[in-house]
Amino acid sequence: MQSATRPTSRAVASPKPRHLNPVNTQTKVIDAVHGRILCLADIRGHLSALNDLARETNAKAIIHTGDFGFFERQSIERISDRTLRHLTMYSPLISTAQKDRLLSPDNTPSTIRSTVDISLISEFPLLLSGQIKLQVPVFTVWGACEDVVILEKFRAGSYSIDNLHVLDEATTRCLDVGGIKLRLLGLGGALVQHKMFDNGEGNATIAGGQGTMWATALQIGELVDTAQRVLDPTETRVLVSHASPGREGIIAQLALVLKADLTISAGLHFRYASSYNEFSVQADFEGFRRKLAVGKEGFDKVWDTVKTQVDAVIDEHQRVLLDKALSVIERIPPLQPQPGPPTAAGEEPAWKNCWNWNLCDAAFGSLVLDIKEGRISAELKSQGFNYAYRRSATGNVAQIPNSAVSSLSNTTPTTNPPTKGSTPAPVEKPVSPLPKEVKSPLVATSPLISGKETPKDTQIKTNGTTTPSDPASERVDKGYKRKDRRDRKDRERPERETKEPEKESGEEKTDSAQTTTPGSQPALAQSGKATPVPDDGAATDGQEGGLRSPVTDSTGTRTPTSRRPFRHPWTLFLRFAGPLSDSDLQEFFGGEEAGVSRVTIPQSFPGREQRIAYVEFVDQDKMKAGLEKNNEKIGDMTIDVRIAHERGEGGERGGRGRPRGRGRGGYPSRALGAAGFSKRNGDARGSSGDNNKTGGDSA
Repeated sequence: MQSATRPTSRAVASPKPRHLNPVNTQTKVIDAVHGRILCLADIRGHLSALNDLARETNAKAIIHTGDFGFFERQSIERISDRTLRHLTMYSPLISTAQKDRLLSPDNTPSTIRSTVDISLISEFPLLLSGQIKLQVPVFTVWGACEDVVILEKFRAGSYSIDNLHVLDEATTRCLDVGGIKLRLLGLGGALVQHKMFDNGEGNATIAGGQGTMWATALQIGELVDTAQRVLDPTETRVLVSHASPGREGIIAQLALVLKADLTISAGLHFRYASSYNEFSVQADFEGFRRKLAVGKEGFDKVWDTVKTQVDAVIDEHQRVLLDKALSVIERIPPLQPQPGPPTAAGEEPAWKNCWNWNLCDAAFGSLVLDIKEGRISAELKSQGFNYAYRRSATGNVAQIPNSAVSSLSNTTPTTNPPTKGSTPAPVEKPVSPLPKEVKSPLVATSPLISGKETPKDTQIKTNGTTTPSDPASERVDKGYKRKDRRDRKDRERPERETKEPEKESGEEKTDSAQTTTPGSQPALAQSGKATPVPDDGAATDGQEGGLRSPVTDSTGTRTPTSRRPFRHPWTLFLRFAGPLSDSDLQEFFGGEEAGVSRVTIPQSFPGREQRIAYVEFVDQDKMKAGLEKNNEKIGDMTIDVRIAHERGEGGERGGRGRPRGRGRGGYPSRALGAAGFSKRNGDARGSSGDNNKTGGDSA
């Protein structure tokens, strides 16, 4: 492999003519039938992860878009304080706790520099020494944070690593895979327009310094020259760049000049990868041209400032490269014809046919190009954002007094609520028709039923207007209700006589239908409405997430009441023999690094230490990992770990199918159980007769 000589932006004595320089290119056959290529951005020195990611995705090769981690031990001295702090902040080799300590406002730059060594920044020295070996070919450009000295050593041939191919402006690779020849053209470095004629500490066409690298005009010109010299219409061209053509008009212009079919670029610490073509994200073709014009305008301002100085120092061969770079800047497609089908001469092919991928960081996701039988399919995978915190943050729903929509239920419930020890099934009846103007908006509502009668002059809002309820419809509705009540009483009288439990001594028998509130009349006697029974026949206990919406084809979840917030979906239930604190349990599961988001120890009863807890995790995988801690010990104490369910611990229920804790599932029943007041198999766990009695009542 021979590297091409690169003209510099400075005067060079007796430069070698460009036409005598061979293009540094190779064709690599990966798999003639089917192959998968993993595309990554910003691996940031965590180079050992490349083999793991390739194995997980069954990839035959890797394309990387910059911030590879080209640093060695001596690089620390060359990195500026600001760049070193940036590398520390985003390094995947440093734990979160250690980052917080290093980046504390109290730490000066000298403190960070004296603490951070190369092992916290990059594993490149291990790759260079052979301690880490790349299992598949890796093709990469350099990024915005790299050591230019190391890249110069690769260009000079001083550094060479098996299976690592650095794509620069004079180096191209062709992959023969799945019936396609994939031509890789690479542009490394950040796009900083006011530095495009500054080499910094770099030589020839690349530029960099103090731990950063940027693209130059001569670098772009030489890449165009390389692409023109290897042009083959049978190949599929891929532009691999660190800067994104979606954000930078100059990179999009470069893709046009290179006749790129695909572009792959890095992101800005994105949590999702983007997949698009210009036609899909621009309102019209003029929007695409406007983006290119903005890039050209920014470049022209810089070029007008430095043109005289550049003309004074470049030689004739550098002039060739500069002219090619200027041709990129000038490459703005002509205006398309006015409305109507675009003509062959008027439409820019890249407008619809060039596809772009802008990747998220390797720690958050990747792109896999699956190539088979001449077709390139794409698989995007992103870790994304964690919205689980909203489940536990939204638990309060304001109650609406005097709700007028309780009659909209699709079922007519029983008159009497379930008595103790029985759960009568609801009796379904058709509901009287409602006026057309009030049906649609209110059926979608999930109200709380107040148990009070709707006033006669109730007005219902529909589409922003207030409509008085129809008196004729009300009379028909009342007729149906009276008939339904008589029918239900006749049907339920024998059932109540059969199922109603006998009175216990000293206990007063009460009729739920006649329950009154101080200072008010009995609600049911006044309104004539029954409390709805949930569709599954279970008792409505006020602690089970509220009443359900009318039966529809919807698969939505139940609307919560203000009495209890949503249970976090990834929660473990713990039982232990003695007192433990939140920090003890945090340490037991590994803290935030293991995905623990919250530890809750319910309030204990007076004179008794609480012996249960709930531990919430950020996702399901972390919860499953925490579940493996079951029967492990904290000191001499064994910890019982189970998945928390809606009722009781581990989904257990009380005897005879009744929920624990006087019909109240969830945290109250668990707390009673931990305090020794629960009942299992008819035997109370309390140590005294009073406790036994209480345990029997709570079952």
